[in-house]
Amino acid sequence: MQAIVHETYGGPEVLELRAIDTPTPDDDRVLVRVHAASVNAYDWHMLTGLPYIGRLGEGLRRPKTQTPGVDVAGTVEAVGRNVTQFQPGDEVFGAANGSFAEYACARQENIVTKPKDITFELAAAIPMAGTTALQALRDKGRLQEGQHVLINGAAGGVGTFAVQIAKALGAEVTGVCSTANVDTVRSIGADHVIDYTVGDFASEPRQYDVMIDNAGSRSLSDCRRALTRNGIYVIVGGPKKGRVLGPARGMLKAVLTFPFVSQKAAPMIAKYKQDDLRFLGELVTAGKVTPVIEQSYQLSEVPEAIRRIGTGHAKGKLVVAI
Repeated sequence: MQAIVHETYGGPEVLELRAIDTPTPDDDRVLVRVHAASVNAYDWHMLTGLPYIGRLGEGLRRPKTQTPGVDVAGTVEAVGRNVTQFQPGDEVFGAANGSFAEYACARQENIVTKPKDITFELAAAIPMAGTTALQALRDKGRLQEGQHVLINGAAGGVGTFAVQIAKALGAEVTGVCSTANVDTVRSIGADHVIDYTVGDFASEPRQYDVMIDNAGSRSLSDCRRALTRNGIYVIVGGPKKGRVLGPARGMLKAVLTFPFVSQKAAPMIAKYKQDDLRFLGELVTAGKVTPVIEQSYQLSEVPEAIRRIGTGHAKGKLVVAI
């Protein structure tokens, strides 16, 4: 099969399109014929090996997993003998290591049946960004109907999902983004949009019950000032600076600071759950959430897609059609 491969850490230039053996699913896994995948900031971090703390689980000197990609949508090709939920021919979406390839293996608990009414490309855009946004709002932020939520970094992959999911949960939503993305953020349902090049959410009188921070671009004091007295600050991402800890540095600082104030800080690491994937699929089917896709790439163009995601300025999701 054809797959994107990298044997060393580095930039997109270390990626190669190469013929490799088709993986064989073990007893608890499913072999998926990949129709579409999507690119996340996670893929950029795994490719570059930055921050270094991430190498503790991925290989100190060279990557353990040489085919990148996680988000997947496709058709079940074969199943292990312990798999009971799927059979060959089923259309599925979810998470599978090495999805930038013609075939990838997934744990059965990390995929669900794809709704018939959405395309493989839309389904592939959902898993990591959609799951992160949903769990950040519902589980970490404890968002309730009628509350006010601020999405800092509202135009990226997680941000565009967070704006729409928050609206679906009944919240009043303010999105923060650049001038070029104001219309997009407003079009997906944000009640208020702050262009950070001319406005400042920390200086406005409005305060928020929940803040989802995808950017990590502001100080903790600024973020606390934007929250209500009992507001919750959910840390999803941060700037790529810092070769050792990266975004984890800001998360650690927040965790050490917030115990001494009435507000709460909640670092965010998403976990794939079938119920959440199904719920997200239902939201997309119902038209309450529409994945924002900036561009679709071919498998051979994955290096270009990862280079784009590495800039931190991609609008919504980047999809790979295979």
